[in-house]
Amino acid sequence: MQKRTGKRELFFLNTIWLGISFMWNSLHVLIIPAILLQYVPDSRKNTILGLLTFTGLIVAAVVQPAAGAASDRTRSRFGKRPPWIAAGTLLDVLFLAMMGAAGGLPLLALGYIGLQFTSNIAHGPAQGLMHDYVPPSQMGTASGLKNVFDMAGLILSSLLVGQLMSVENLQTTFLVIIAVLLASMAPTVLGIKENMEGTSKPENKDAMRVFQQLKELRSHASFQRLIGMRLMFLTGVYGIQVFAQYYIRDTLAVDDPVKLTGNLMASIVVSLILFSMLTGVLCDRFGRKPFHIAAAVLVGAGSIAMIFAGNAGQVLVFGSLIGAGTGLFLSANWALANDLSPSGKGGAFLGLTNLATAGAGALSRLFGPAIDSLNALNPGTNAGYTLLFAAAAFLTISSLILLTRIPETVMDKEKIKPAESTK
Repeated sequence: MQKRTGKRELFFLNTIWLGISFMWNSLHVLIIPAILLQYVPDSRKNTILGLLTFTGLIVAAVVQPAAGAASDRTRSRFGKRPPWIAAGTLLDVLFLAMMGAAGGLPLLALGYIGLQFTSNIAHGPAQGLMHDYVPPSQMGTASGLKNVFDMAGLILSSLLVGQLMSVENLQTTFLVIIAVLLASMAPTVLGIKENMEGTSKPENKDAMRVFQQLKELRSHASFQRLIGMRLMFLTGVYGIQVFAQYYIRDTLAVDDPVKLTGNLMASIVVSLILFSMLTGVLCDRFGRKPFHIAAAVLVGAGSIAMIFAGNAGQVLVFGSLIGAGTGLFLSANWALANDLSPSGKGGAFLGLTNLATAGAGALSRLFGPAIDSLNALNPGTNAGYTLLFAAAAFLTISSLILLTRIPETVMDKEKIKPAESTK
């Protein structure tokens, strides 16, 4: 049986997620929506935001699993994953600087697409770390810790960038993002020792190419269903997240939509962190499926309630339901993905979850043209945002159909027998 991973190692394996989360949440939720208003007509803001980020996330969906698969076969004195993580993060700095200096839409778009490429060179291999070093009995706890770092990045970006962000100090904002990204990358790259090479080796040395991994995925029906379920659930959640600033701007008519969006996101994600960490521990004992069901119910209810929100306080309350449900889902689903990944191929298979993660992010951006079209057809009704929330509720609840066809893997003999032997 694989030995337990220490608290120090768990910490080092996951610090990278704080910087990645801080960067992308700052850009997607606060910075890019605010910058675009300088370059595009107000009536087309959701459309341009959606199409720009859709393109970038298609790049992510391709690059992330490719880098993860390549890192599975990497052998160096620094380990399998750290060289990829370091190289991708250092290249991120170049494109963040380009975006900070952008004076128009073309350069901003070029910097954003380039950043999606380089960031996912690091992201794909980083996803394989947990599968390499964490035994199944700790996978739920490790997944909860990963999501704590993810959500800490979201809170930090919401509070810090939400307060700092303005056109006048845009370059300072990007310098802060670079600093946080590098500081979070260093413990993961430097803290993973050479003797932490990984607990398993690739079974198929020809499985480096992504198309070969996709071919192998055909024989793993449960993993295919997990990807489909993750795609449906996250498409609804991401749609709410990416258009939150424009929703607040159009429906609440506040003086500073950027600041209010940041404050609301920070408040919402506190519940996400609490439920994420709690789920990480409990799903090791009770299984993954009950928390998927609770997640879908909470997000569905919160999304429907948002249709009727009339002020910032109500948005906060209903959004907290969405945050709590998302926290439940992220921990339970990531643990389930690790359970279902074949031994020795964690980087490749967990990278393939990005078909759902980045795919959901990309599909959710396509709500943008629909929002603008419905708002234009029915001026003053904000019908486009009603569609957004109704679709989010439908997608999250419908994801449970696929869950019923995925086996529960945590309550296996490795988990049950030790408990029985203590009686």
